[in-house]
Amino acid sequence: MTYCIGMNLDAGLVFLSDARTNAGVDDLRSAGKMRTFGADGERLLVTLSAGNLSLTQNVLNLLDQRARHEPDRPGLHNARSMVDVAQLVGDCMREVRARDEAYLRARDIDPTGSFIVGGQIAGEAPRLFLVYSEGNFIESTPETPYFQTGETRFGKPIIDRVIVPGTSLHEASKCALVSMDSTMRANLSVGPPLDLLVYRRDSLGATIQRRLEETDPYLMTLQRQWNDALRIALNALQPAPWLDDCDG
Repeated sequence: MTYCIGMNLDAGLVFLSDARTNAGVDDLRSAGKMRTFGADGERLLVTLSAGNLSLTQNVLNLLDQRARHEPDRPGLHNARSMVDVAQLVGDCMREVRARDEAYLRARDIDPTGSFIVGGQIAGEAPRLFLVYSEGNFIESTPETPYFQTGETRFGKPIIDRVIVPGTSLHEASKCALVSMDSTMRANLSVGPPLDLLVYRRDSLGATIQRRLEETDPYLMTLQRQWNDALRIALNALQPAPWLDDCDG
């Protein structure tokens, strides 16, 4: 399992993913779930993947290989819009599943996966999509400017309460990291290192990209401050009047 977040804001895009692929008692493994493609000044494409690792890696490797060796074929390097990019990822997902699914199911292996796909191509605004295992996809909206995939339950409340299109990239990045921290605390199958990418609208390639290890000073400070803030907020809440005598 994993947890990935993508946000499409007025100021740009924020992406965050963990890197845990296995969380057995004596078998802890990691692999990055974020991949970037593009050309400075012309396009930036970002994918976050969840689910069967062989499926999602094969999808991305196949798309990358075709972009490199079949330049005349529609691909990530020459797609005219982000809708075309989402369609390419979905089509490739169907292709890999059609090839491998029967063999995986015969071994009781779940052959499904999903992608958050976002970025900007010159001539259009930044866009964000959620591509399902079946190859179909949906696009973010002003009412729902973010997508999650993987282990989504524990980190959703903070995003629901905070994120709107006008949220700044700074605030959205903090919110994403708090959402990830809540998920890591609740589910062992989600864990560091974390990959964070922040893209400023219309920069077409310029990003802030950072890998946060478990001992990263900023991540540790954020976790401590969030814990303290929650305790302070809880203590400040109005007590229920019908519990006045419970401590007496």
